[in-house]
Amino acid sequence: MWAIFLQTLPFFMLIALGYGSGRTGFFSSEATSYLTKFVFYFALSAMLIRFSANLSFDQLIDWPFMGAYLVGSMAVYLLVTTVAIVRKLGTAEAAVEAQVGVIGNTGFLGIPMLSMLLGEEAIGPIMMVLVVDLIVFSSLIVILIYGSRHGRLSWSVFGTVGMGLLKNPMIVSIVVGMLISASGWSIPRPINDFLTILGAAATPGALFAIGASLASKSAERLVVAGWLSFAKLVLHPASVAFAALVLFRVDPFPASVMVAAASLPVAGNVYILAQHYGVAPARVSASILVSTALSILTVSAVIAWVQV
Repeated sequence: MWAIFLQTLPFFMLIALGYGSGRTGFFSSEATSYLTKFVFYFALSAMLIRFSANLSFDQLIDWPFMGAYLVGSMAVYLLVTTVAIVRKLGTAEAAVEAQVGVIGNTGFLGIPMLSMLLGEEAIGPIMMVLVVDLIVFSSLIVILIYGSRHGRLSWSVFGTVGMGLLKNPMIVSIVVGMLISASGWSIPRPINDFLTILGAAATPGALFAIGASLASKSAERLVVAGWLSFAKLVLHPASVAFAALVLFRVDPFPASVMVAAASLPVAGNVYILAQHYGVAPARVSASILVSTALSILTVSAVIAWVQV
């Protein structure tokens, strides 16, 4: 595990650098916002297009793999929801806490770190995890919050969900890359070089942005944040491992990538949703901070385990 810890340490050092820059005021919240936009809309999109364009359709669509990840994640989602209901929380709060329990930082942290540590063959499985998160769970939280507030669902909420997916640059980038792959065309060298250079900014930019955004997060309500971090860092990878290896019998390597991706800390976009809908943003903020700090050890442990 020590060797894996040393391999993951540079990634978390970049996060720490961003955190220190944000905490000292050297990097303002406005600067963090613009850096995040650059990474999200440009650098990460370029990386995803180039990666997915070099993969076959079979490498990006594996139904048993996606089924295993969905079932394993849904088990934790329902468990966290049940605990929230027992604590007498409303549907909207329960939905947000459940989202915290299963949505990891796959885009900003998982893609650059896991593809480097586990090899380029890990890119396809990582993207499938990202697709399930974006299409299923990101849609589910909007539907549940809307339904809890209005007492019913209308076609407009599904339109909102659909537009959100169409406007998400990660979904668009993967689809564009898949279309290029399916066409059999190769990306012209100047464009490929452009995507390579731009995509290279995704890893340091994303990690620095994660750290800088954490500087504005508070560690209030640590008991709840501790429970949600435990669900995300321990229960989620364990449940996904059971679904992949026992229920769906996914091949060892993609299963190991799936489990490693499930071990990632809580994603920042959960906070954006919580803040947008005004549902427990402080609780989500604390969970992101706690899970990211603890993941320095837990992610290394999980990656060491899956590599064995």
